[in-house]
Amino acid sequence: MLTNKEAATGKQLLRISEAMHVLSMTRSVMYELIRCGRLRTVKEGRTRLVPAAAIAEYVALLEQESGQSAHRRAA
Repeated sequence: MLTNKEAATGKQLLRISEAMHVLSMTRSVMYELIRCGRLRTVKEGRTRLVPAAAIAEYVALLEQESGQSAHRRAA
C-alpha cells in the first residue's frame, strides 16, 4: 500500500505525515490509531516512524474487519 514514491525509493520507515498521506487520514486519526494499538510505530531518537509493513498490516486488518461485518449481515 505504498505510494509510487515510497515504492521507488524502497522507503521502509515513514514519518507520521507521510503515513497520513498514504492512508488518507488526518493527524488526529493517525495518533488515535497509534494510541489504541491498531497502527504499529517505532521510535528513532525523538522521531516516531511508521514501518511500511505496519501500514500493510493495518490495511489487511481493515479488510478482515470489513469481511467479518459483511459475513454478519449475510447471516
